Amino acid sequence: MRIGEIAALVGVTPRAVRHYHQSGLLPEPARRANGYREYGVRDAVLLARIRRLTELGLGLDEVRGVLADDEGRGLVDVLEELSQDLARQEAEIRDRRKRLAALLDEARAGRLPADGPLSPELSALLAGLGGLPESPMAAKDREILALLDAVVPEAERSRLMGLMEGAAEHAREVYPLLDALSGAETDDPRVAEAAGVLAACLPDELGVEIPTAGSGGAAGVPGASLADALFADLAPAQSAAVHLAMRLVRERREQRR
Repeated sequence: MRIGEIAALVGVTPRAVRHYHQSGLLPEPARRANGYREYGVRDAVLLARIRRLTELGLGLDEVRGVLADDEGRGLVDVLEELSQDLARQEAEIRDRRKRLAALLDEARAGRLPADGPLSPELSALLAGLGGLPESPMAAKDREILALLDAVVPEAERSRLMGLMEGAAEHAREVYPLLDALSGAETDDPRVAEAAGVLAACLPDELGVEIPTAGSGGAAGVPGASLADALFADLAPAQSAAVHLAMRLVRERREQRR
């Protein structure tokens, strides 16, 4: 058989046959005097086995390992691993479809926020807050939460949003104080006042969740660049108040140890 004939017989393309030769899965057959490959029944059987294994989802390296194991033990191990991987993918797809269905319901009802889609954790947090006040700092706070929602890994995001719930209940007390600092100097006495109120709202764990500039951990500490991005466009006095609040929370945390 020529390459086109064996490819048609097994149900693959001549290009695939050549690729299997190059990958070392299918040995090169003897060639005729005219230089054309001459395939036999054994080549067809091996090619058919390669096709079946790749259709199951095995990679070429996995196929190579199976073919090298004459007793078939490699095939059992690989198929069990593949089955587990497919089960994991199925669970992930079910979870994604569940979240997508919820988003579709929100979108159809006209309730999808402009900065959505948001995670279920942040959606629940914002729902608990109700309508945020007309405040520049409240708008900034929502932007910060949306950024954290997008960049923080899922496991950490759930924990972080859980910590935020307690702080969110007192956020309305802090927004006016921070708004008032928009044009203030960093040594304004109101900086310390706003920092004190903000620190009282924050749980101890948040003192180490987001390293901040000036805390001794900005350089080389994971999260420091994120903190810089979060607070970069705050007014100087507002930034000073937030940094001071985080420092107060860390100090409080150390005292309670």
